[in-house]
Amino acid sequence: MPVAVITGASRGLGLAFASELAGRGWRLIVDARVGASLTRAVENLGVPGQVTAISGDVADQSHREAIAAAVDRAGPLDLLVNNASVLGLSPQPTLEHYPLAELERVFRVNAFAPLALIQALLPALHAAVGTIVNITSDAAVQPYEGWGGYGASKAALEQVTAILGAEQPGLHVYSFDPGDMRTAMQQEAFPGEDISDRPEPESVVPSLLRLIEERPPSGRYTGAELARVSEGLSQ
Repeated sequence: MPVAVITGASRGLGLAFASELAGRGWRLIVDARVGASLTRAVENLGVPGQVTAISGDVADQSHREAIAAAVDRAGPLDLLVNNASVLGLSPQPTLEHYPLAELERVFRVNAFAPLALIQALLPALHAAVGTIVNITSDAAVQPYEGWGGYGASKAALEQVTAILGAEQPGLHVYSFDPGDMRTAMQQEAFPGEDISDRPEPESVVPSLLRLIEERPPSGRYTGAELARVSEGLSQ
């Protein structure tokens, strides 16, 4: 039974992907900041005994140690998906007025914590010749006004990912940009706006699944380009 760690798995893409892997027989170790939400999400997966839920903040070392301990008990780690992240303030301020303490928190969750978790889990990942997927955003590469805090943190995560891919040739290391989705974070980014035109997170799952199954060279991939490749092959 393959083993995966998925952070931020109580909602959105993390929950959608956890549901897909659970249905395929994976053993999962999942986390989220809100324990009650994580418990409900795991119950809805309907695979008791197959999922280990650990509530907490990935920015906390003690929480990451708990995840690492669960991985040690599960065996070699086939997949790590660093999906947990925070938007920052909503509405998002311009960099001119961005409170530095809040900016530090955004970087701590979105960039430092994924690297710290990777460091903790590298031995288990190497044992399985595993895959690392860091969930990113087009805000990491496009200078959207008002997205400086979140975008800069994701840009840092992408550079960390790219360098890890060069330094860890025995692993598959990816930045994955899912594109806009109808999620709670997307609503936070656009308070008061109707985001019903965004696709559901489940629509992105086939692209992410394609990435981990086919394991192309380490690098940056988007949900849209992987979907286009899949459509081209099916024609």
